[in-house]
Amino acid sequence: MVCVRKATMDDLLAMQACNLLCLPENYQMKYYFYHILSWPHLLYVAEDYNGRIVGYVLAKMEEESTECHGHITSLAVLRTHRKLGLATKLMKAAQTAMEQFAEQVFGAEYVSLHVRKSNRAAFNLYTETLGYKIHDVEAKYYADGEDAYDMRKQFKVKQSHHHHHHHHHGGGCCSADARPVEAHQNQNQRQKPAPRWNKKWVDGER
Repeated sequence: MVCVRKATMDDLLAMQACNLLCLPENYQMKYYFYHILSWPHLLYVAEDYNGRIVGYVLAKMEEESTECHGHITSLAVLRTHRKLGLATKLMKAAQTAMEQFAEQVFGAEYVSLHVRKSNRAAFNLYTETLGYKIHDVEAKYYADGEDAYDMRKQFKVKQSHHHHHHHHHGGGCCSADARPVEAHQNQNQRQKPAPRWNKKWVDGER
Protein backbone atom coordinates (compact mmCIF):
# COMPACT_ATOMS: atom_id res chain seq x y z
CA MET A 1 0.00 0.00 0.00
CA VAL A 2 1.36 3.41 -0.98
CA CYS A 3 -0.06 6.67 0.38
CA VAL A 4 0.29 10.16 -1.06
CA ARG A 5 0.82 12.84 1.58
CA LYS A 6 2.17 16.36 1.96
CA ALA A 7 5.97 16.48 2.09
CA THR A 8 7.89 17.65 5.17
CA MET A 9 11.47 18.82 5.73
CA ASP A 10 12.33 15.26 6.78
CA ASP A 11 11.45 14.00 3.28
CA LEU A 12 13.82 16.24 1.31
CA LEU A 13 16.84 13.90 1.26
CA ALA A 14 14.67 10.98 0.15
CA MET A 15 13.06 13.17 -2.53
CA GLN A 16 16.50 14.13 -3.82
CA ALA A 17 17.56 10.46 -3.85
CA CYS A 18 14.42 9.57 -5.82
CA ASN A 19 15.17 12.38 -8.28
CA LEU A 20 18.75 11.15 -8.82
CA LEU A 21 17.52 7.61 -9.52
CA CYS A 22 14.75 8.65 -11.92
CA LEU A 23 15.71 11.79 -13.81
CA PRO A 24 18.65 13.43 -15.58
CA GLU A 25 17.52 16.86 -14.28
CA ASN A 26 19.00 17.03 -10.80
CA TYR A 27 19.07 19.77 -8.18
CA GLN A 28 21.16 20.77 -5.20
CA MET A 29 19.51 20.38 -1.80
CA LYS A 30 19.07 24.15 -1.47
CA TYR A 31 16.61 24.05 -4.39
CA TYR A 32 14.40 21.59 -2.48
CA PHE A 33 14.63 23.83 0.61
CA TYR A 34 13.65 26.82 -1.54
CA HIS A 35 10.48 25.00 -2.63
CA ILE A 36 9.41 23.73 0.78
CA LEU A 37 10.09 27.04 2.54
CA SER A 38 8.25 29.06 -0.11
CA TRP A 39 5.40 26.67 -0.98
CA PRO A 40 5.18 23.98 1.75
CA HIS A 41 1.61 23.06 0.72
CA LEU A 42 2.59 22.27 -2.91
CA LEU A 43 5.07 19.41 -2.30
CA TYR A 44 3.79 15.83 -2.06
CA VAL A 45 5.42 12.43 -1.65
CA ALA A 46 4.33 8.84 -2.25
CA GLU A 47 5.33 6.69 0.73
CA ASP A 48 5.19 2.88 0.82
CA TYR A 49 4.21 0.76 3.84
CA ASN A 50 7.86 0.63 4.98
CA GLY A 51 8.03 4.43 5.14
CA ARG A 52 10.16 4.64 2.00
CA ILE A 53 9.65 7.57 -0.37
CA VAL A 54 8.94 6.08 -3.81
CA GLY A 55 7.80 9.22 -5.62
CA TYR A 56 7.38 12.97 -5.26
CA VAL A 57 6.12 16.11 -6.95
CA LEU A 58 7.88 19.46 -6.56
CA ALA A 59 5.69 22.46 -7.43
CA LYS A 60 5.67 26.25 -7.02
CA MET A 61 3.81 29.43 -7.90
CA GLU A 62 5.52 31.64 -10.49
CA GLU A 63 4.98 35.23 -9.37
CA GLU A 64 7.49 37.28 -11.29
CA SER A 65 6.16 36.79 -14.82
CA THR A 66 3.35 38.89 -16.29
CA GLU A 67 0.93 36.02 -15.66
CA CYS A 68 1.08 34.49 -12.20
CA HIS A 69 0.69 30.72 -12.56
CA GLY A 70 1.48 27.39 -10.98
CA HIS A 71 4.44 25.35 -12.19
CA ILE A 72 5.38 21.68 -11.78
CA THR A 73 9.15 21.75 -11.24
CA SER A 74 9.72 18.00 -11.03
CA LEU A 75 7.76 14.73 -10.86
CA ALA A 76 9.30 11.30 -10.31
CA VAL A 77 8.20 7.79 -9.34
CA LEU A 78 10.64 4.92 -8.80
CA ARG A 79 10.62 2.34 -11.59
CA THR A 80 9.58 -0.35 -9.08
CA HIS A 81 6.37 1.55 -8.30
CA ARG A 82 5.20 2.65 -11.73
CA LYS A 83 1.86 1.65 -13.28
CA LEU A 84 0.17 2.12 -9.89
CA GLY A 85 -1.31 5.53 -10.69
CA LEU A 86 1.07 7.30 -8.29
CA ALA A 87 2.18 9.97 -10.77
CA THR A 88 -1.47 10.84 -11.39
CA LYS A 89 -2.24 11.00 -7.66
CA LEU A 90 0.83 13.18 -6.95
CA MET A 91 -0.02 15.56 -9.80
CA LYS A 92 -3.68 15.84 -8.78
CA ALA A 93 -2.73 16.53 -5.17
CA ALA A 94 -0.38 19.35 -6.22
CA GLN A 95 -2.87 20.76 -8.74
CA THR A 96 -5.72 20.78 -6.20
CA ALA A 97 -3.53 22.59 -3.66
CA MET A 98 -2.48 25.08 -6.35
CA GLU A 99 -6.09 25.78 -7.31
CA GLN A 100 -7.01 26.51 -3.69
CA PHE A 101 -3.91 28.66 -3.24
CA ALA A 102 -4.46 30.53 -6.51
CA GLU A 103 -8.09 31.21 -5.65
CA GLN A 104 -7.27 32.69 -2.25
CA VAL A 105 -4.07 34.59 -2.87
CA PHE A 106 -2.62 34.74 -6.34
CA GLY A 107 -5.38 34.72 -8.92
CA ALA A 108 -3.38 32.31 -11.08
CA GLU A 109 -5.24 30.82 -14.03
CA TYR A 110 -3.16 27.84 -15.12
CA VAL A 111 -0.38 25.41 -14.22
CA SER A 112 2.58 24.80 -16.53
CA LEU A 113 5.29 22.16 -16.89
CA HIS A 114 8.06 21.11 -19.26
CA VAL A 115 8.50 17.61 -20.63
CA ARG A 116 11.13 16.14 -22.95
CA LYS A 117 9.90 15.59 -26.49
CA SER A 118 11.22 12.01 -26.30
CA ASN A 119 9.42 11.16 -23.03
CA ARG A 120 6.28 9.60 -24.49
CA ALA A 121 5.12 8.00 -21.24
CA ALA A 122 5.14 11.35 -19.41
CA PHE A 123 3.66 13.17 -22.41
CA ASN A 124 0.77 10.68 -22.56
CA LEU A 125 0.17 11.00 -18.80
CA TYR A 126 -0.01 14.80 -19.04
CA THR A 127 -2.19 14.96 -22.16
CA GLU A 128 -4.47 11.92 -21.87
CA THR A 129 -4.86 11.47 -18.10
CA LEU A 130 -4.33 14.97 -16.71
CA GLY A 131 -5.63 17.19 -19.52
CA TYR A 132 -2.55 19.29 -20.34
CA LYS A 133 -2.16 20.86 -23.78
CA ILE A 134 0.99 21.88 -25.67
CA HIS A 135 1.44 25.65 -25.38
CA ASP A 136 4.85 25.94 -27.06
CA VAL A 137 8.06 24.10 -27.92
CA GLU A 138 11.23 25.35 -26.23
CA ALA A 139 14.26 24.50 -28.35
CA LYS A 140 17.28 23.00 -26.56
CA TYR A 141 15.61 23.50 -23.17
CA TYR A 142 17.52 20.67 -21.51
CA ALA A 143 21.22 20.60 -20.70
CA ASP A 144 21.83 17.86 -23.29
CA GLY A 145 20.21 19.95 -26.03
CA GLU A 146 16.83 18.18 -26.22
CA ASP A 147 13.71 20.25 -26.90
CA ALA A 148 10.89 20.52 -24.37
CA TYR A 149 7.15 20.81 -24.73
CA ASP A 150 5.88 23.73 -22.65
CA MET A 151 2.51 22.39 -21.49
CA ARG A 152 -0.37 24.10 -19.71
CA LYS A 153 -3.62 23.21 -17.98
CA GLN A 154 -6.26 25.77 -16.99
CA PHE A 155 -7.35 25.77 -13.35
CA LYS A 156 -10.95 24.70 -12.71
CA VAL A 157 -11.63 27.75 -10.54
CA LYS A 158 -11.28 30.10 -13.49
CA GLN A 159 -13.38 28.00 -15.85
CA SER A 160 -16.20 27.83 -13.31
CA HIS A 161 -16.82 31.57 -13.72
CA HIS A 162 -18.24 30.96 -17.18
CA HIS A 163 -20.88 28.48 -16.03
CA HIS A 164 -22.05 29.45 -12.57
CA HIS A 165 -21.04 31.60 -9.71
CA HIS A 166 -17.84 30.07 -8.50
CA HIS A 167 -18.51 26.80 -6.77
CA HIS A 168 -15.16 25.17 -6.22
CA HIS A 169 -15.23 21.52 -5.28
CA GLY A 170 -11.55 20.68 -4.83
CA GLY A 171 -11.33 17.59 -6.93
CA GLY A 172 -9.73 14.42 -8.09
CA CYS A 173 -9.03 11.27 -6.13
CA CYS A 174 -6.53 13.17 -4.01
CA SER A 175 -8.67 16.02 -2.74
CA ALA A 176 -8.44 14.58 0.77
CA ASP A 177 -4.66 14.86 0.60
CA ALA A 178 -4.68 18.49 -0.45
CA ARG A 179 -6.00 20.47 2.46
CA PRO A 180 -7.03 24.11 1.86
CA VAL A 181 -4.46 26.74 2.56
CA GLU A 182 -5.24 29.69 4.80
CA ALA A 183 -4.63 32.93 2.94
CA HIS A 184 -3.03 34.61 5.94
CA GLN A 185 -0.10 32.19 5.80
CA ASN A 186 0.86 33.64 2.48
CA GLN A 187 0.56 37.37 3.08
CA ASN A 188 4.28 37.91 3.69
CA GLN A 189 5.15 35.88 0.66
CA ARG A 190 2.81 37.91 -1.47
CA GLN A 191 4.52 41.14 -0.52
CA LYS A 192 8.02 39.74 -1.02
CA PRO A 193 8.09 37.35 -3.98
CA ALA A 194 10.64 34.56 -3.79
CA PRO A 195 13.85 35.22 -5.74
CA ARG A 196 14.05 34.02 -9.33
CA TRP A 197 15.88 30.70 -9.57
CA ASN A 198 17.30 30.45 -13.05
CA LYS A 199 16.74 27.11 -14.77
CA LYS A 200 20.22 27.10 -16.34
CA TRP A 201 21.76 27.82 -12.93
CA VAL A 202 20.02 24.75 -11.54
CA ASP A 203 20.80 22.50 -14.52
CA GLY A 204 24.51 23.02 -13.97
CA GLU A 205 24.35 21.63 -10.44
CA ARG A 206 24.62 18.05 -9.27
